Amino acid sequence: MTVDVPRISARVRILLWLLVVMTIALGAVAVTVRSILHRDVEHRISQLLSQETGEFANFVDQGVDPDTGRSFGDPRRLLQTFLQRQYADPDEELLGLPRSSTNGRDVIRQRRDFPDHTALWRDDRALSRIVTSKDSSGTLHRPQGELRWAKVTIRPLGDDPPGAFVVAFHADRERAVADKTFWTLIVLSGMALVLVSGIGWAVAGHILAPVRVVRKTAAELTERDLTRRIPVEGRDDIAALAETFNGMLDRLEQAFAAQRVFVDDAGHELRTPITIVRGHLELMGDDPADREETIRLVTDELDRMSRIVEDLLLLAKAERPDFVRPEPVQLAELTADVFVKVRTLGEREWLLDGVADREAPLDPQRITQAMVQLAQNAVQHTVPGQRIRVGSQAYGDRIELYVADSGPGIPPQDAEVIFERFRRGTARRGARTSGAGLGLAIVKAIAEGHHGRVELRRTDGGGATFVLILETGS
Repeated sequence: MTVDVPRISARVRILLWLLVVMTIALGAVAVTVRSILHRDVEHRISQLLSQETGEFANFVDQGVDPDTGRSFGDPRRLLQTFLQRQYADPDEELLGLPRSSTNGRDVIRQRRDFPDHTALWRDDRALSRIVTSKDSSGTLHRPQGELRWAKVTIRPLGDDPPGAFVVAFHADRERAVADKTFWTLIVLSGMALVLVSGIGWAVAGHILAPVRVVRKTAAELTERDLTRRIPVEGRDDIAALAETFNGMLDRLEQAFAAQRVFVDDAGHELRTPITIVRGHLELMGDDPADREETIRLVTDELDRMSRIVEDLLLLAKAERPDFVRPEPVQLAELTADVFVKVRTLGEREWLLDGVADREAPLDPQRITQAMVQLAQNAVQHTVPGQRIRVGSQAYGDRIELYVADSGPGIPPQDAEVIFERFRRGTARRGARTSGAGLGLAIVKAIAEGHHGRVELRRTDGGGATFVLILETGS
């Protein structure tokens, strides 16, 4: 059982990939910013704790009691004097413990407006852990939130227990600010994704519009209508795709046109001999002489049909790129070979008129075929004893191969149509011929296959000269 999987358009795939990449990028940016902000919070808290404890240590060593002008002898007086001169940050607590007591009633506070539910001086258990700790700084995780602390122990006088100066920083609000910034970035990233989705959808639609036109055009193409083309705009890959598709349509149109011409020509030319064959076979009697004559006529028509089919197939091949296969050819040798071959076509005064002594890139078989066809055409339009000249000549990059006869020539009104298929001209010259009118069309196809042309010229003294003009580019 085959399950139809729904197709996902290129536009949707582009948008999905864009959103995936944007989501990863924006998420990475937001996480990186959050990490940097938290690191800055930690760094600032560490600096603040270090600064406060350093200031207190200096005050212990260098401070003077303003009442006595001497060094402090009483830890309580030292702590009170120092704390009166300090200003704590909003999330900072500065506490003095004159005798390492953890009783809230024996703690000197720098500020009294700190919220009681989070204040360290209210938390005897946490304060005891800090005072009794062997470390000079650390972190406490309490139900009220994380607490960063640092302390300086006051050396005792005599038998007095040691005191301590404690700096406590409540880091939750600082981290909350960093987290708020992180979530703000997340929200802004979401809005950016929505905006990018809209813009990406529109841009992808605009870029892929020619592709949709290509698909639509391809779906609408039929053998009878190959005229639609894709509008080419810009110079990007999509424009190149449109140009390539248009080129393909041009080739398809030419191929279908050649096919239609072939079918039309075949039907046109084969209809008559088929009718003749059928008519003679239907009327054929039992008389041996009548049967022999009918067979002769039918065989002659079948031979003519065979020649027509071969010529049509040859003209159909002329549309293919490998119709002509050029190779380096000595023009003098080729001209001489053609002359030897055409001399057997009829009892005429054959003359090798001129020979170009040079090498040219030609297809010797096709050129020979064209020259033989021109010679056969000249034989059909001349009588025994009349002169036919065959030759070649070169003019720079241009070479000419020609067949000139001394027959009646071709009327001007026929000169424009004799190279078309099945056209023999409105006025016959010389004897009546039985050809299908494809010979000169084949010659024209061979010339064009060599990127050249065939011309009809008047022969001095009367007659017609057919010239193959080929540009060799050498």
